[in-house]
Amino acid sequence: MGWDGSSFFSSARSWWLSLLSACLGVRASIQTALRTLLAVPWPSQRDIGSALQLLAVLQWVLSFLLLGIVSLLLLIYLLFTSLWLIPVLYLAWIIFDWDTPEKGGRRLSCLRRWTVWKHFRDYFPVKLVKTHDLSPSHNYIIGSHPHGILCVGAFCNFITGSTGFEELFPGIRSFLTTLAGNFRLPLFREYLMSGGLFPVTRRAIGYLLSQKGTGNAVAIVIGGAAESLSCRPGVTTLILKNRKGFVRMALRHGAFLVPSFSFGENDLFRQVVFEEGSWMRSIQRRFQKMMGFAPCLFYGRGLTSCRSRGFLPYARPITTVVGEPLAVPKVENPSRELVDRYHELYIRALLKLFNENKTKYGLTESDELHIL
Repeated sequence: MGWDGSSFFSSARSWWLSLLSACLGVRASIQTALRTLLAVPWPSQRDIGSALQLLAVLQWVLSFLLLGIVSLLLLIYLLFTSLWLIPVLYLAWIIFDWDTPEKGGRRLSCLRRWTVWKHFRDYFPVKLVKTHDLSPSHNYIIGSHPHGILCVGAFCNFITGSTGFEELFPGIRSFLTTLAGNFRLPLFREYLMSGGLFPVTRRAIGYLLSQKGTGNAVAIVIGGAAESLSCRPGVTTLILKNRKGFVRMALRHGAFLVPSFSFGENDLFRQVVFEEGSWMRSIQRRFQKMMGFAPCLFYGRGLTSCRSRGFLPYARPITTVVGEPLAVPKVENPSRELVDRYHELYIRALLKLFNENKTKYGLTESDELHIL
């Protein structure tokens, strides 16, 4: 069920009402009001910790859903005020800095170590499981599955330091790719780059795999927006059969392929799934082709209670298991046959990873991984 929150907010509300009564002397002497104030139970340490976890998740959801759009609207508004110079200077900066996301970005280690990410991790909680070593003498492309709604497992494990990626894989620097369009939004682009996110483009991935030495692990959520449309609890469907670009990139740079699977990712939200062939599904597909992402009708828990509906994810355990690296030769111009061969080997490795771990992390022996 997760932390409800109603008891915490009720205690806080009672405390502030008693404080107000003490200050104003309403219906009682100040002395009596103060006694009432002291008699009100304070939130427990557990409630305070749970509230911090909820606030950590809230800031993350709001940042990813609203920061870019709100910043853009704010800068447009400022253009028509006496502060018009601010958006003009920032626009000049973006033009000057346009290629930075595809040339290594500006990753800030201090942001990855924020305490807020530990509260974020503990809300679900999120856990990272290592099955094999990753040698710092190689570069890697980590396939992250499934997409889910907001890629919580991929973000928490590969972008924040809260689950101990650097300790589990010493000498390896993890990066995560996301939609290139996100780096066209003011301020949001700075937020993404500071955490170590990059556009999911050939140029950006190629730079990380060829210009920054070895020991780089680039995580790609391969199913992308199309996979999010099939996201719902109890169903594990991946869009992978025709996704071969990551294999071609691995061959061109000699980067080893590493499958990873986040068990529990699809349990964080409830989604209204439209049947294939329906007019709503067609609208989602067309929007995805035009904008790069699919509009999903989903809901989670509310802010004050897990029994109400809202936009926050449910508190469900997420366990990301990183599998065995698949050695890949460096071939500058790989043939279609070679790409198909290593794509098939990758799928086999992913299926093996899923089947060996599914009963350990919430699934049953009869649950299967469906690959489309």
